[in-house]
Amino acid sequence: MTISPYAQAIRDYFNYEFKAKLLLDTSYGIQEEMPVETFFRNEDDFTALETYALSLCRGKVLDVGAGVGASSLVLQNRGFDLTALEVEAPLVEIMIERGIKKVVCKNIFEYDAQHFDTILMMMNGIGLVGTIQGLKDFLEHAKKLLTPSGQILLDSSNIAYFYQDKVKPGAHYFGEIGYCYQYQNKKGKWFNWLYIDPERLQDIAWKHGWYAQILYEDETDQYLARLRLAE
Repeated sequence: MTISPYAQAIRDYFNYEFKAKLLLDTSYGIQEEMPVETFFRNEDDFTALETYALSLCRGKVLDVGAGVGASSLVLQNRGFDLTALEVEAPLVEIMIERGIKKVVCKNIFEYDAQHFDTILMMMNGIGLVGTIQGLKDFLEHAKKLLTPSGQILLDSSNIAYFYQDKVKPGAHYFGEIGYCYQYQNKKGKWFNWLYIDPERLQDIAWKHGWYAQILYEDETDQYLARLRLAE
């Protein structure tokens, strides 16, 4: 099995074999460093937004894009019926080693096995849908995953500020960003990641049968939203 540079870096960090920086090439031409230790934060290191989001979880919880289980571990320790969903197999293995009981290695769009009361998507987890169209597809798919009174808790960022001195792209929504991980001089595949501004999220959600409530916003233009099926 070929391991992505992203997964290799995280596995090396977990095994105390971290050898180089995990770098991120971007579609806007700037190379950034991804601090791997961020994925291994404990509850004391969570932001106010993350702490608030976890306090709102209820019932059966699906942690989408669970990574190595930062949020999953907290919720499991609180007694929740928790399922961690992650597409990267090496990260799934790490979660199992860390003691998470229910772990599924699957893409969210290929998963429809159960009904949950809460779908949790932290660390800009909604970004994994990639594009505006991906968001629309996800909102339709999520209807199969939630109980009628269920909720989606997600955070994202309004990155309009990023274009204060730049021209916004004309061919696509400005929050659709391309990324490519690099570790030990090995490059992965380019992938799309979505940052959605709250007004656009609310508009798209409503058109697809959801009510999106903005619960929290911080000084960095990051926000927490709760989506419920519209009556």
